[in-house]
Amino acid sequence: MIHNPSQRGEFMARLGQNRLALAGGAIVLLMFALALAAPLTGRDPGQIEIALRLQPPNWQYPLGTDDLGRDVLARIMYGARISLLVGFVAVGLAAAIGTLFGALAGYYGGWVDAVVMRFVDIMLCFPTFFLILAVVAFLEPSIWNIMIVIGLTGWMGVARLVRAEFLSLRERDFVQAARALGARDRRIIFRHILPNALSPLLVSVTLGVAGAILTESALSFLGIGVQPPTPSWGNMLIAGKQTLGSAWWLSVFPGLAILVTVLGYNLLGEGLRDALDPRLRQ
Repeated sequence: MIHNPSQRGEFMARLGQNRLALAGGAIVLLMFALALAAPLTGRDPGQIEIALRLQPPNWQYPLGTDDLGRDVLARIMYGARISLLVGFVAVGLAAAIGTLFGALAGYYGGWVDAVVMRFVDIMLCFPTFFLILAVVAFLEPSIWNIMIVIGLTGWMGVARLVRAEFLSLRERDFVQAARALGARDRRIIFRHILPNALSPLLVSVTLGVAGAILTESALSFLGIGVQPPTPSWGNMLIAGKQTLGSAWWLSVFPGLAILVTVLGYNLLGEGLRDALDPRLRQ
């Protein structure tokens, strides 16, 4: 991670020169603003008004209404809360597990490294989405189960990244100095090595949020994710599929929300990777 003020300034300068990263950051901030501003609309996303069903976009309902007369804009804004919550909690859990396993494997090496990495290889043999489907099939569909399952099946890439960083850092002079001063392994791992290994982890987490949002939307679209009447971009898509020919807005706007959000996180992640890549520094 960047600790030196001059390096931090260089990083911010590189990030500021990357227009795609700035665009991604703006999209991410916009989605956060929409999620936070959802209650300010004054509309209940679950309020049914049959008399207003399938209203096309108009001044009163900018994104129209669905087949039950519910405001699509309000549901998308509240759905942003669900998607962002799932993304950050699931990726946070995956990052915590992957960091722990990767740190242990990279620091101790030997048989610890062999056991951990063989377990990672075994987990990578399973197609992640189908593994999630298999696990969710045995659980009650809920937002918390979705977050936990995505987190428990998405930590392997983080573990490999952290392990690689630890392997390159564990023989550095500052680590040898800490050992010479009698520092315990736990202190060396979490206070000395880990802060210097967070750069690739930050990029991985940013890209992982996009993947988690896509996974949650796909599960909700299949009917085994977030359950109605709780608004989710995925279950809004499946609801709009039945009236795609006559009420296009029910599928187009949730789909655009997913597309723009995932694109924003991917652009931001790519920008962070370019700014943090030491090969790009003078």
